[in-house]
Amino acid sequence: MANSSKIIVQKFGGSSVADIAKIRRVAERVVATKRAGYAVCVVVSAMGKTTDQLLALANEVSASPPRRELDMLLTVGERTTMALLAIALQAMGEPAISLTGSQSGILTNDRHFDARIIEVRPFRIEDELARGRIVIVAGYQGMSYKREITTLGRGGSDTTAVALAAALGAERCEIYSDVDGVYTADPRVVGDAKHIAEMGYEELQEMAEAGAKVLNAEAVEFAKRHGIAIYARKTDDPLKGAKETVVRLGVVREASGVRAVVSEAKIAYARVRGSALGAVTRACGAAEVPMKELHAGGGEVRFVVPLSRVPDWSTGRAAIEAEGGEVREDLGAVSLVGDGITRDVRVLERALSVLARESIVAESLVTTAFRISVLVERPKVDALTRALHAEFVATDGANVGMESE
Repeated sequence: MANSSKIIVQKFGGSSVADIAKIRRVAERVVATKRAGYAVCVVVSAMGKTTDQLLALANEVSASPPRRELDMLLTVGERTTMALLAIALQAMGEPAISLTGSQSGILTNDRHFDARIIEVRPFRIEDELARGRIVIVAGYQGMSYKREITTLGRGGSDTTAVALAAALGAERCEIYSDVDGVYTADPRVVGDAKHIAEMGYEELQEMAEAGAKVLNAEAVEFAKRHGIAIYARKTDDPLKGAKETVVRLGVVREASGVRAVVSEAKIAYARVRGSALGAVTRACGAAEVPMKELHAGGGEVRFVVPLSRVPDWSTGRAAIEAEGGEVREDLGAVSLVGDGITRDVRVLERALSVLARESIVAESLVTTAFRISVLVERPKVDALTRALHAEFVATDGANVGMESE
């Protein structure tokens, strides 16, 4: 690049660009970054609830809208935001240009609605940055090798931002939303949730996989693979001195233990009796139903479906039931997340004692190196989240580096 300025990628979520007044405030923040001496690439989401509204329109037309046409429809939201932000920046005297995902060189596989980025060719962005322009990119979208418009699934704008930061060799990737970083639980559920100032990729990735809405799990994986530092910030906070969560390599904690308690309500739990694992996976693949926490054994197959990633759940459910499956939608997941929490069996013992004390029955329990997850009746998810947070974070927080302000 002819322009030797260091590059910063900034991503602004839907709540940050929900109306024209907020778009102007975002423009002011972007201009301040540019005038501080940086080359700036901005990734934007659709305004507010635009994506949900567009999905609702599609579902009014058809109970099972084709995924290709959904992608054509939903990408309108981000294109609207990017153009409005470019107009606002130019009105403030800063040269700016808006680009779609395909114009930005974001190439994906051939899946619709939940495509994965396979390569980024940011030549057009680099040229525009070299000319001194602020580049605004529509998040959540790309182009397949068949030259089809694709979308990256819920939270895909995060992935867009991190992928661009990696391709551009950016100094960092800043993710702006309506919260000032990562907390030990959802503050709307747990009033005394603690802010986490710094954390590693693995813990945040487990939180995202468990249902936390802070950052997209694929985006965190992308950042880990390329060593991109992520700064999670609140859009309306001042430029300096505000809280933030920094996610990067080399974060050292004084002790292992529970870092956060995460819940997820929008799930389905499927159980297929018999050993028809191949038939079940083929059926879910054909219906584009994601499967996680898969367990096969004892004459049955069990798995969890994250419903936020399924555009047409009625078809997916029918595909599972056609294989003799039973599907429950009355459960939610609660997870303990932390480095090494399964190395000490006492963590699991304490978690089970909390369930017993709260008279809550676990329908399923799974563990990974960073997570212990239980499925419980959905009405009890919030109560269990608060109880587990009180047991582990309130009592152990001082010992596990929860806060470093």
